Amino acid sequence: MSIATLEPAVDQAALVEFLLRIGDNSLILGHRVSEWCGRGPALEEDIALANTALDLIGQTQLWLGLAGEVEGRGRSADDLAYLRDGFEFRNILLVERPNGDFGKTLMRQFLYDAWHYLLLKALKGSIDPRVAEIAEKAFKEVSYHLDRSRDLIIRLGDGTAESHRRMQEALDDLWAFTGEMFVGDAADTALAQAGVIPEPQSLKAGWDEIVSDAFTEATLDRPMDGYMHKGGRRGVHTEHLGYLLAEMQFLQRAYPGATW
Repeated sequence: MSIATLEPAVDQAALVEFLLRIGDNSLILGHRVSEWCGRGPALEEDIALANTALDLIGQTQLWLGLAGEVEGRGRSADDLAYLRDGFEFRNILLVERPNGDFGKTLMRQFLYDAWHYLLLKALKGSIDPRVAEIAEKAFKEVSYHLDRSRDLIIRLGDGTAESHRRMQEALDDLWAFTGEMFVGDAADTALAQAGVIPEPQSLKAGWDEIVSDAFTEATLDRPMDGYMHKGGRRGVHTEHLGYLLAEMQFLQRAYPGATW
């Protein structure tokens, strides 16, 4: 059996959609975090963020590589990263939000890490051995990301009056972008019923527990759940993704097929 062939019952189009979604999340957040390299507020912080970015881009290589393999159209991970237009990207809106200040970057990272940790933990039990293998590798890295981002938002939230103010403002600003992580569609349902992925909404209770415990220690007020922005998973993005792609894809767009 070809390594690109999954269990017969698994919807291949739905699987490609899922792989693009998880790969695009890592790619776009990785690029965002990499923007801090050389600009951190303290020694080693920019390098620590760059290491997180490198982990995420490494995971992108695996997820998008598998997406191209299952898709069967001859597209590599690089092709999918650098040669798609904005409406073809499937990342959630949270990860394309601008970095803002250091506190806002850390809050975005924590909100995402808590969800990412739970998703990968569930994917380790996927019936698809390739999905399970990538999840197993990425889980170790993301466990560290979560430990670090959680520790820092607690220290800054429960720090000075200024750091507390900035962390609360970051949380209030980003909260409306968290709901999209738990919204499923027909593709998710098909894969969940086949045992490939968990239902997105099944991760909500665990995420609530992780973030609420951290907010209590950080003396931050959890915002009320109200309107939640969504659309990224369907290719409907904010203007921020366009600017990011213009920078990230410049070389391959200006010099198609360039290698060195």
